[in-house]
Amino acid sequence: MQVAGQDGLFDVAGHRRELGAGAWLDVRTGWQHDPDGLFAALQHDVPWVAERRRMYDRTLPVPRLLRFYGTGAALPHPALEEARRELSELYWEDLREPFTSVGLCLYRDGADSVAWHGDTIGRGGTHDTVVAIVSLGSTRPFLMRPRGGGASTRLSVGHGDLLAMGGSAQRTWEHAVPKVPHAEPRISIQFRVAGVR
Repeated sequence: MQVAGQDGLFDVAGHRRELGAGAWLDVRTGWQHDPDGLFAALQHDVPWVAERRRMYDRTLPVPRLLRFYGTGAALPHPALEEARRELSELYWEDLREPFTSVGLCLYRDGADSVAWHGDTIGRGGTHDTVVAIVSLGSTRPFLMRPRGGGASTRLSVGHGDLLAMGGSAQRTWEHAVPKVPHAEPRISIQFRVAGVR
């Protein structure tokens, strides 16, 4: 993963970076075992959903395909169970509870994206948490900026990389995956604790 930051916070991958106000970011390159096999299986086997959401006084298609597996739901691939277990162990000191849900996003091409947001539905809006994201497929920019304004930082998240945002990051920072002129498919796998969305 190439990580570039305007202020030096993201110059070295693989180490936790304090973002301020209790927020942090952890980047680990090549974290996922067999990313090629998992990407192919998820792209083919997941029953992807094209959602529509109310935005700007209109109902519009969500610019990516989605699938959500809540607490207790059977996951579509055993590697997701293993990743959830490993991540729960890795971030136990921060969370003191396991990851329970898995969200999947399929970015079909460069036109698919996600706008600036924080995962603040439920406890993420009021309590510290960790959201761990495993990226598979095409390398895409991942942007972060302080909530309420400020310069954004661009990270290039690649095939098999892990990016975890923790502490107050969902309340004090926002993140986005912007549109790009050309891109091959990418799958984002998000691991969250119960009550965070």
